[in-house]
Amino acid sequence: RGRSLRAALDAAGLRSVFQADAWWGFAAFLWIGTGLWRLLAGIEKDTEYYLQNHLFLTKMALLAMILALEVRPIITLTAWRRISAARGQPDTSRAPTLARISFIQAALVVLMVFLATAMARGLGVVSQSH
Repeated sequence: RGRSLRAALDAAGLRSVFQADAWWGFAAFLWIGTGLWRLLAGIEKDTEYYLQNHLFLTKMALLAMILALEVRPIITLTAWRRISAARGQPDTSRAPTLARISFIQAALVVLMVFLATAMARGLGVVSQSH
């Protein structure tokens, strides 16, 4: 989405942005949906394991940051979609800001992947000495 937002934003460019945004939304749906399933279904580890794992809690903080950063793109791109559907040309002056947000979000997703890898190796578990 970030790359699309940096390109020419004529009708074809906007279609590219909207398509990239739809894929971003689909990916988010899959990540959050499968994550909730893994958290709550107890398939690999029980819920307690995740809720006491510092790396998991860090991943959730990063997810919260991604979702907070997504507010502006959702509002702006929804407006752009409405204007484009009415055959208008939206004011795309916010595109550079939206591109930066998209690249920051992508970096946060990469950090989440590293944290997930560390968790898979057993890191982040709080030692419970009695």
